[in-house]
Amino acid sequence: MSDYVVGIDMGSTSTKLLVATPEGHQVLVVSRRSPWTNLDHGRAEMTAAQAISVVHELAAEADARLDEGYRIVALGVSGMAEAGVLLDAEGTALAPIMAWFDPRGAAQIMATPDAFRAEFPGRTGLPVGPLASIAKLLHLRDSGIALVGTTFLNVPEYVVHALGGPRVAEYSLVSRTGLIDQDDSTPWQAALDVLGVDASILGELVSAGEAVGTLSDPGMPAGFRGAALTIAGHDHLVSAVAVGATHTGQLYDSMGTAEALVRVLDDTLPFAARERLAHAGINCVRHVIPGKYVLLAGTKSGLLMRRVLQLLGITDAVGRARIDDETMALPALGTVSDAGLAVSGARNDDGVLKIVAQSDGLSPAELFAAALRHGNDMLAEYTVVMDREVEPPTSTVLTGGWSSMASVVRSRSALLPEVTVSTHDEGTAYGAALFAAFAVSAASFEDVAETFLTSSLLTPERS
Repeated sequence: MSDYVVGIDMGSTSTKLLVATPEGHQVLVVSRRSPWTNLDHGRAEMTAAQAISVVHELAAEADARLDEGYRIVALGVSGMAEAGVLLDAEGTALAPIMAWFDPRGAAQIMATPDAFRAEFPGRTGLPVGPLASIAKLLHLRDSGIALVGTTFLNVPEYVVHALGGPRVAEYSLVSRTGLIDQDDSTPWQAALDVLGVDASILGELVSAGEAVGTLSDPGMPAGFRGAALTIAGHDHLVSAVAVGATHTGQLYDSMGTAEALVRVLDDTLPFAARERLAHAGINCVRHVIPGKYVLLAGTKSGLLMRRVLQLLGITDAVGRARIDDETMALPALGTVSDAGLAVSGARNDDGVLKIVAQSDGLSPAELFAAALRHGNDMLAEYTVVMDREVEPPTSTVLTGGWSSMASVVRSRSALLPEVTVSTHDEGTAYGAALFAAFAVSAASFEDVAETFLTSSLLTPERS
C-alpha cells in the first residue's frame, strides 16, 4: 500500500489536485477549469455545489490513475481569498460564491460610517473597497439575506468543511475578510457591528497546516476517506512557500489571473504603517507560515492580459507561443509609446480593460507589449511604497502561469531585482500538499518544509 498526501488549489482560473509522497515527490496532477458563470459588469460566480463537484471529479480521476491499494493520509486545500460561502445553521449555502474580482459590495462598503472607513485600513491592513469579504457580506445583507446565525467560510475553508471538517477560519484567509484586527489577529468588533453579527460568523481560528478533521465525504474515493484535513491558506502565500520564497530579502511575484507581490515580515507593522500601505493598495496581513506576516500588493494584470489575448482570438497554448515570439521580436517596451497605444485597468479596485489606440500600424504584439508596460507601471508604484516601510528586496522569484512566456519574464526583469523563474508548474497545489504533510507530522514546519521542498520535483507524472 502506498501512502500519499494531496494538495488542492481552488484557483481563479483552474482547480488542481496534486498527489505527492509524504516526503515531497510529486506523483500526479489533475485539473479542471474553475466553473465560473460570467455575468455583466465584471461579475462572476459559481455555486458551492459546483465548487465541491469539481473536487469530486478531480479525486475520481486521481483515483483511477493511482496504484491499487493506495491511501491518502492527509489532504490540504489552498486557493483564492476574498471569495467564500455563506452557510446557515443547517449548512445550506445561502448564495453563490462571488469571485474575488467581482465588484459587488462596492457601494455598500462606501456607505458604512465615516469613522469605520477611516479606521479600516490601519486596523485590518486592507484598503477600503469591494475586495475585502466584508463588502460582499454587506451586499448579501442588502439583497435580503439575514446574516445573524450564519457562518462565512472562504473557499478553501468551505471545501475542507464539505469534505468532513468543521467550520474553521485559517489566519491568512480570514485576514483578507476585513473582519480581523491585525494587531492581535482577533475579530474586529467594529466590523462585526457594521454587519450586525457576532464573532460566530467566522469559524474557529486555526493556523495553516493544523489538522482540523477527517475526510468522510462519501462522494470521495475510498482511498481518500480517512485522510487528515487541513487548510493550507491563501494561494499566493502557499505558492511562495512552495518555491522557498520565505525570507525577508526576497520578493515573490505570482502571476496568475491576479498578479501578487509578496514580501515576508517577521511581525506585523504598526497601525500607522499599515494605514499608509493600505491607502496605497498594499495589504499587511498574516502569512501561512506560523507567526509570520506579509506585505501583499495585488493587481489584475493577469486578468487584463488574458482579456487582451481573447480580443486577439488567442485562447490556446499555440496562440500564446506565437504572440510571445512576436512580442520578443519587439524592443522590451515595444515600438509605440503610451501616447500611441495604452492599456489600463489593472488596479485591484478597477479590473476593466481599457485600450486607447491613437496610432496607425499597430499589431497584436504591440498591444500585448502595452499590457506588459501597464503591469510594470502598477508594480513600480507598489514597490516604491513598500520600500519606504521596509528594506528593499535583493532578489525576486517569479512564478505563475504567465511566467512561462519569455516576454513576460523580460518585462518583469526590467523592473524587479535579480529575477529567477520558478520551475515548479503547480506551486500552490504542491504547497498545499506540503501543508498536508505537516498536518500529520510530529516535526516542526521548518523541518517538514526542508525535507519536502528538497525532494526531487522531477518524479514523472503518471499517464
